[in-house]
Amino acid sequence: MIDRPRIVLGPHAPPVIAEAVNEAGGRLVAPGEAADGLVWSGFDHDDDAGSALAADGIVWVQLPGAGIERYVEQGYVNDHRTWTCAKGAFAEPVAEHALALTLAGLRHLPERVRATSWGEPKATMLYDLHVTVIGGGGIASEFIRLIEPFRCHVTVVRRSPEPHPAAERTLGIDQLDVALTTADVVLVATALTDETRGLIGAAQLRLMKRTAWLINIARGGVVVTDDLVAALDAGQIAGAGLDVTDPEPLPPGHPLWGRDDCLITPHTADTPEMTSRLLAERVYENVLALRSGAPLVGVVDQHKKY
Repeated sequence: MIDRPRIVLGPHAPPVIAEAVNEAGGRLVAPGEAADGLVWSGFDHDDDAGSALAADGIVWVQLPGAGIERYVEQGYVNDHRTWTCAKGAFAEPVAEHALALTLAGLRHLPERVRATSWGEPKATMLYDLHVTVIGGGGIASEFIRLIEPFRCHVTVVRRSPEPHPAAERTLGIDQLDVALTTADVVLVATALTDETRGLIGAAQLRLMKRTAWLINIARGGVVVTDDLVAALDAGQIAGAGLDVTDPEPLPPGHPLWGRDDCLITPHTADTPEMTSRLLAERVYENVLALRSGAPLVGVVDQHKKY
């Protein structure tokens, strides 16, 4: 419990973050001053963030995004202080984007936006389809809520087979192959960890229906890019909707560009304009938690790496 937590912000943090700290009863301090918490938002260079972390007394660090692999890989995340991320905070805009990619794929919009003639009439409606969602967090839950009016048959695949309340069935990650075989849409909504890197590769793509669409709004590294290209070339799946890629950004001339069976958006499921307010809400909650001694929201599990 800290009566008036001292919080240091990244140098280019959006103004709403500072407002959130003040409204929650915190006190903003300059980088280098003694602080209780750090909001890692707006740092141009990791060195600047490292210097801020060296300030005396920091017990809590708020990361700006849901994915934490960059911070883990560079050795920042440790058990010397409590780390929270934005997991769950951006669920609404990302799930909305996932739905947009899903509908665009099923309606063959990638092909139609490039068309210069009337072409063949073809489309699939989302109603009553089988949807497999890989991941059981906030984005997955929000996406399932959004597609509820479409009467979809939803299977959730996640680390724990504990039943997801909104899914018809929940399977452990070891049963992913089972969930892929019947899916009309496969949504990747899981964190990137050692366990999930390359989770969707050649073997998994071969199990999917030839009419199925793969949608990835999580991290590009969950899908093996070369295997996806090969599967699309061979017609093993109908198409892919990607907001994330590996590598990212996807370089000009890459074989995923310009395809009728692939729709790519440049990691815009949650733009800064969308997420600044949502991150500010998370900061507000956690500054209040510091003051009251309540549990922080979005605490990072250092063993699971998300």
